[in-house]
Amino acid sequence: MSENMTDQQSYYETMYILRPDIAEDDVNNHIEKYNKLLKEFGGKILDSQMRGKRRLAYQIAKHREGIYVQLSHIGDGQHIFKIEKAMRLGEDVIRYMTVKQEGPLPTPKITNKNSGEAEKKASEKDDLEKSKENESKLSDQKANQISKEETSKKEDSEN
Repeated sequence: MSENMTDQQSYYETMYILRPDIAEDDVNNHIEKYNKLLKEFGGKILDSQMRGKRRLAYQIAKHREGIYVQLSHIGDGQHIFKIEKAMRLGEDVIRYMTVKQEGPLPTPKITNKNSGEAEKKASEKDDLEKSKENESKLSDQKANQISKEETSKKEDSEN
């Protein structure tokens, strides 16, 4: 087990599905609500990700789609019952499931908008460098072709 986890704390993943007709702002409010409740019940959130709206394998409460949310957390296990009870009583959660995970803790993804822009700029910089390399190769090829043509013209004029 990891240094961060004591013998009494385990790593869990809870996946819950929200109704598809919830507005995006309200979805974020629900995610914050369950994250806050989990902290109040003694759990520690490692990662929380909205996975987006997806088609369900079968119809649940007259819904064919749902908004999936994945919540990774650690705790002593007592917080699981409480958070699942809150989800069960809420009208917006149509399914939930918590699984105890074995193995290393997940590394949270950086959700900072600036990091995406930095990656995009780095990619553009790489593309620019590649295009410059290609231009220099082309100019070298043209120079070689011109020198070959000049050489062949000299040979022709000499003959």
